[in-house]
Amino acid sequence: MDATRARAVRRCVPFLLWCLVLPGCTGSGQPAQAKSPTSAQAPSPTTANDLQSDYQRVIKNVLPSVVQIQAGEALGSGVVYDDKGHIVTNAHVVGSGRKFKVTTANSQEVLTAGLVFSYPQQDLAVIRLDRTPQGLRPAVFGDSAKVEVGQIVLAMGSPLGLSSSVTEGIVSATGRTVSEGNSEGGTGATIANMVQTSADINPGNSGGALVDLNGQVIGIPTLAAVDPELGNGAAPGIGFAIPASLVKTIADQIIKTGRVTDSGRAALGITGRTVVNGAYQPVGVAVVEVVRGGAADRAGLKTGDVITKLGGRDITTITSLAEALAGDKPGQRTTVTYTRNGSRRTVDVTLGEQ
Repeated sequence: MDATRARAVRRCVPFLLWCLVLPGCTGSGQPAQAKSPTSAQAPSPTTANDLQSDYQRVIKNVLPSVVQIQAGEALGSGVVYDDKGHIVTNAHVVGSGRKFKVTTANSQEVLTAGLVFSYPQQDLAVIRLDRTPQGLRPAVFGDSAKVEVGQIVLAMGSPLGLSSSVTEGIVSATGRTVSEGNSEGGTGATIANMVQTSADINPGNSGGALVDLNGQVIGIPTLAAVDPELGNGAAPGIGFAIPASLVKTIADQIIKTGRVTDSGRAALGITGRTVVNGAYQPVGVAVVEVVRGGAADRAGLKTGDVITKLGGRDITTITSLAEALAGDKPGQRTTVTYTRNGSRRTVDVTLGEQ
């Protein structure tokens, strides 16, 4: 799938049906008392104007740091990372490309850029402009640990090719572990600690900026949830952004060394596949190959074993295994429960690094 199409989250959250309390009913069997016409007041014009001014200030300061990236026929977004012309974006935006066309928010000039490194495991990439234009403004990246549910945020990017577009919402949740599909151009990444937002994340927003009212980038918009009742179309108001702290960690390594030297991602050291039972229900991950010297190899796992638990977490699919590992760290000790020749076994494992 090209970068202008929505990224799909593997799992969908069921919709909740809200009960409405009818006027005139208090729930106690007593007639409801009429409220004074003055008991509910509209927000003061001053408050509304202050919020509008905050929006306009943030947009004015940050939007020049958000660029449109053309990779072949596909369009996506990126964020200026430093004054040397480095731009951070999603790995699925750059795809397999090596050269790109870049347009900044305050100019129609088409700039050229080359790939520095793509890291699909976290769906991040860094490209660098061949020529840094005068006045190029790097964004300020915030601290993900300070992001709170309820914060007002703005999503900036090029949805559907509409460059320099802005949508607004709030931080709906933090700490989400989300798996991206690996078909139609997706990277298949499983990413921990993502920021969930109600700001619209449309095709082409990928790689852009999720910004708080302090003008700091708190995440890189990457995924939109899907709703099967809408034919797997994007579910309104459920998008996900890679947290800024992770973006900085990965981007700094790429810029310094040209690659990722310390992923911080735990690994079991296997190639696996989902296995199903007679009712075609997923029941575990079969070990197809064991990496020599890896965590599984050191623990004695072999080809043909079927993993059913990691620590206390049930493992039914290769995605659930990836999600379980996303919450762990290299060097961490845990247990793996598996079956071999019909026998159930448990073994201690010290996790490696991906």
